[in-house]
Amino acid sequence: QVQLVESGGGLVQAGGSLRLSCTASGRTFSTSYMAWFRQAPGNEREFVGAIRWSSGRTYYTDSVKGRFTISRDSAKDTVALQMNSLKADDTAVYYCAQTTRWGEPKRADEYHYWGQGTQVTVSS
Repeated sequence: QVQLVESGGGLVQAGGSLRLSCTASGRTFSTSYMAWFRQAPGNEREFVGAIRWSSGRTYYTDSVKGRFTISRDSAKDTVALQMNSLKADDTAVYYCAQTTRWGEPKRADEYHYWGQGTQVTVSS
């Protein structure tokens, strides 16, 4: 079992920045990737980006490339999502997720454990 707890959401104006954090606990030693997803009302859960735990290699969905950055602190079992140049379309509940699968997974069903989510609201 892995437990994930997100923090750092809130309300920000368009063009502003927010930093989300996710702390993992439990059986984290087998983690291959940690990811961030988001879900806006009425929409499916959407992949934002992920980081390979061993190497720190990251990959993102096109809509956030150049604006969002994922980083990790392996010693503290935390992963962060730095969001800059935020847009109203970024408004959603953001979730961190963990998987032991390989191959740069992007689908929600490829991730085993999820946090409770944190709301990000961008006002235009």
